[in-house]
Amino acid sequence: MYRIAVPLTALLFAAPLQAAMPQPVRAMIDAAIATGNAEKIATVVEIAKQTNPDDAAEIKALHDAFLARDAARKAELASAKAEAIRSAGMFERWDGEGQIGAFYADGNNTNVGVTGTLELNRKGVDWSHRLRAHGDYQRSNGRTTREQYLAAYEPRYDIDDGLFAYGLLQYESDRFQGFESRQAVSGGLGYQLLDKGDFKLSVKAGPAYRRTVFVSGETENSLAGLIGLDFDWQIADGITVSQDTNMVAEAAGSATVIIDSSNTTLNLVTALRAKISDRVSTRLSYTVDYNSNPAPGAVSTDTLSRFTVVYGF
Repeated sequence: MYRIAVPLTALLFAAPLQAAMPQPVRAMIDAAIATGNAEKIATVVEIAKQTNPDDAAEIKALHDAFLARDAARKAELASAKAEAIRSAGMFERWDGEGQIGAFYADGNNTNVGVTGTLELNRKGVDWSHRLRAHGDYQRSNGRTTREQYLAAYEPRYDIDDGLFAYGLLQYESDRFQGFESRQAVSGGLGYQLLDKGDFKLSVKAGPAYRRTVFVSGETENSLAGLIGLDFDWQIADGITVSQDTNMVAEAAGSATVIIDSSNTTLNLVTALRAKISDRVSTRLSYTVDYNSNPAPGAVSTDTLSRFTVVYGF
């Protein structure tokens, strides 16, 4: 029989065997991971490290494994979503909203009437599309006193982190501003200056071509420049009222200026919106239409206040 002698000093200074992580600690971490809530898991992991410093490496390994799985899952979902968007048909993945309400106008006319708007949006991976149609109509004592229509299509391509290219096709008709029709075509570049969730601000600019047919029958064609600004500001969220109705107050606005040698036009819209339910909201807006060179008999500025009920779909 052979015997192996172990020096006493080796026994005295040998590293102690590390005990396994306590089962309650492992169960707590596993329960947190089962929720899939990254913030909750990070909190539990941090507490576990502080209370069990000897097991910090094993705890970190469990956390890192979850983070890797979660990142892979999110990447797979993002890839599947992008593929679904790319493969969608032309008439799929559209959403939008319709508005109907009353208005009060003063300027070339002072009256009350009805207004309606339809807006459709489609968001792709790089492309987005926006369609708008709007009409105001009023008859007083059997006579039409306001008749204004607008239709616009605006595609947009995201180039890089905030930078985008836009196009615009727009048709307007407003006999009380002195023109039967006004068509505008524009394209250029824009930039998303702010996108902080509750506040968004973007600007755009580019050349434009405009053709105007006046009520007199005369036609004017001109090259112009377009400058636009859009912002959305969510003022408050989660203000609860009776019957579990959730109200969200939002301020939104847009300003579009088309400048040419003969006539500069400004369209300025400011709105306040209150959300009543997931699909229904109310909207109060104020619009200014300015023409630097109005048709004979027309004033340069029209204002319009609208209160509408909005239904999203």
